[in-house]
This record gives sequence, structure tokens and C-alpha cells, in this order.
Amino acid sequence: MLIYIFIACDRLDEKQEKQLKQNLPALQAALQAYVEENEANRAELINDCTSDDCEDWQLGISQPVKKHTHLAPAVNLFNGLAQQYDIDCEVGSIEDDEREPVSYFGKHEGQGDAFLIAQYLGL
Repeated sequence: MLIYIFIACDRLDEKQEKQLKQNLPALQAALQAYVEENEANRAELINDCTSDDCEDWQLGISQPVKKHTHLAPAVNLFNGLAQQYDIDCEVGSIEDDEREPVSYFGKHEGQGDAFLIAQYLGL
């Protein structure tokens, strides 16, 4: 199953948008490092942040997974980013280029759990 985890860039207030824009280079660097470290797992960076409006951004990773243990490194990365940068995250599946969100986690939504997310994904 192909999954994605995004940094939630929608429904942000003005202060959160400003903070996200300031932290964008650090977030992009952390995600790029994860993708490079997980190249064997076919992790890919999703980095579409060209719009002036944060709500249009898509920033995160996609990666094929077969069981919850494959999710753990990515969920742990995003949990750490959520705490460090005061963000929330969206996780879901990708099928036929369509994204289907299954859960949100992060600073405000609560810490993500790879086992529970795997259950939501049907793994």
C-alpha cells in the first residue's frame, strides 16, 4: 500500500501560517534527509510549496508500506517535527493518484501511533 504523510498546511490561523513559512526550510531539510535515508524503502519527498497561500501547499512524504512496523520511522519523524515546530500532520493512502486521509496527529491532535494508523489504513 502506498501511504502519504503531510504536514497539515490548511485551516491555519495567521500566526500558524507565519510560523510555518518561517520553518519551511528546516522542515524541507528534515524531510529530504528522511527520504535520502530511506531510499531503499522507496520513500519520496512531496514538496509543492510554490503558492503564496499555505493552504495550497503539499509538504510531506509518500512511501509503500506492508505493515505497521514500516510506518514507525515515518510516524516517529513527523511526531518529532510536530513537537519541534508546533504542527499537525495528515496520514492516508494513495490509490490511483487519489489521496484518502485516514488520520491526523501532531502537536494539537495528539501523538501519532504507527500501530493505530496501520489499522486505520487496513494493514
